[in-house]
Amino acid sequence: MEWFSPDFFAALLSIVLIDLVLAGDNAIVIGMAARNLPKHQQKRAILWGTFGAIAIRIVATLAVAWLLKLPALLIIGGVVLIWIAYKLLVDKKEEHEIEAKHSLGAAIKTIVIADAAMGFDNVMAVAGASHGNFALVIIGLLISVPIVVWGSTLFITLMEKFPWIIYLGAGVLAFTAGKMLTEDPFVKEWFVANPVVKWALVAFVVLAVMLGGLWKKSRGYSVSVNESGGLTIPEQLVQEAKIQPNDSFQAKKDDKGRLVLMKRET
Repeated sequence: MEWFSPDFFAALLSIVLIDLVLAGDNAIVIGMAARNLPKHQQKRAILWGTFGAIAIRIVATLAVAWLLKLPALLIIGGVVLIWIAYKLLVDKKEEHEIEAKHSLGAAIKTIVIADAAMGFDNVMAVAGASHGNFALVIIGLLISVPIVVWGSTLFITLMEKFPWIIYLGAGVLAFTAGKMLTEDPFVKEWFVANPVVKWALVAFVVLAVMLGGLWKKSRGYSVSVNESGGLTIPEQLVQEAKIQPNDSFQAKKDDKGRLVLMKRET
C-alpha cells in the first residue's frame, strides 16, 4: 500500500472510525479514574494516562498486525471481528465500576491498566484494518485516541443522538472482517483469481452482520411465564432496568395500547 494513495486514506479513515466507535467505554473509564483528583491534577492524569494507553495500544496492535500475517490467523481474526461487529450492534452499555483514585500516580496506573484490559476489540479491529501497515496503525491511533479521550462526552452524545453512526462503524468492521477472510495466505490466490466470489463474500458478511443486528434488536427481550404464573425476566433486562427482588410493579397501557409495567415508587 503506497503512502497517500486512495487505499491508504481509506484504511486510515477506517482505523479512526473503528477506534472512535469502539472506544467510548474506555474514555468513560479514564474520566472515572481521575474524577476525585484536584482539578489541576485531573488534566495531567488524563494526559499521561492517555499517553501510556496509546503506547500500550500501539505495541499490542503492532504485535497482532504482525501475527495476522501468519497463515490462517487472518481467517481466525476475521471471524472474531465479525462477532465484534455484531456485538457492537446488539450489546447494551455496561456500567463500569472503576474506583476513583486520590493520587496522580494511582489514577494514571488505573487508566493505563483499564484501557489495556478493555481494548481487545479495538486492537483486533485496528490490526485488521491496517492490512499489516505499521505506519497506519501508529497514525490512526495517534489521531483517534486523543479525540476519544478529550471529546468522549461529545462523541458518545452524538452516537446516542444519531444511531446510524453505530451502524456505520459496524459496517466498517464487517467489511474489514470480510476482507480479512479473503486475504489470508491460504486462500488469497484463489480469491484474487475469483474477484466476483471475493466481493460477494465481503458483501454477504456485511449484510449478515447488519441484518442480524437489526433482527436481534427488533426481537427485544424474551420474557417467559414460569410454572407458577410469574414472569421470568432475562438477566440483561434486569440489569438494564435496575430491577431489585423487592420491587413492585403496576400494569398500565400506553398510548399505543401496549401493556407496560411501571415500577411503583417506594
